Amino acid sequence: MKRILILCEGQTEETFVNEILNPHLVTHQRWAVPTLAVTKRTATGSHRGGIVSYAKIRRDIVNLLRDNDARCVTTMIDYYGLPANFPGKAAVQGQTPHERVAFLERAFADDIGNARFYPFLMLHEFEALLFSEPDILEEYLRPSIFRRSFGPLAQFATPEEINDGPDTHPAARITRSKLDYRKPIDGILIAKNIGLVTMRERCPHFDQWVRYLETV
Repeated sequence: MKRILILCEGQTEETFVNEILNPHLVTHQRWAVPTLAVTKRTATGSHRGGIVSYAKIRRDIVNLLRDNDARCVTTMIDYYGLPANFPGKAAVQGQTPHERVAFLERAFADDIGNARFYPFLMLHEFEALLFSEPDILEEYLRPSIFRRSFGPLAQFATPEEINDGPDTHPAARITRSKLDYRKPIDGILIAKNIGLVTMRERCPHFDQWVRYLETV
């Protein structure tokens, strides 16, 4: 069984890896081990979850790469809300979201400089996966304002293209319909009901990452 280390942005991504991604990867003789990003260190210990600075992300990745038995080290971090000093962000290039995220991932890989590192940034964030099947998503929200809260989605070719405006990114659209939306609980429950197959069919950037993990 080949072991993969994944630096996760938070608890939701950690649970996604354990409960949704790993049951699939095991059929390819792979097993992913999620690690929560360290947000800060104090005298009482480390606090984990969330991305607050690139320096902390980089330190976590370098530490994971010290495990020479791991097949690769990768990430499950949102494109939305990346720190200002993230590699390439100040001069990001590309006409489409997919081109821009690819640019940042290349800059990320170049900065780490290790062949066993494969960066993955979620377009634009975890909640985009939940738009892979709007009918299932609607069941968990408030149907009376569901479509109005989401706004016009037909303009987006894939869920990953739902934009990253402060009021229009995927999570913002969801919380307008369900004010008590809990990402670690509701997000995972919805994702399980949608299923990995559908998410991969609708989200090409996410699918590309999973394909890599299947074969690394």
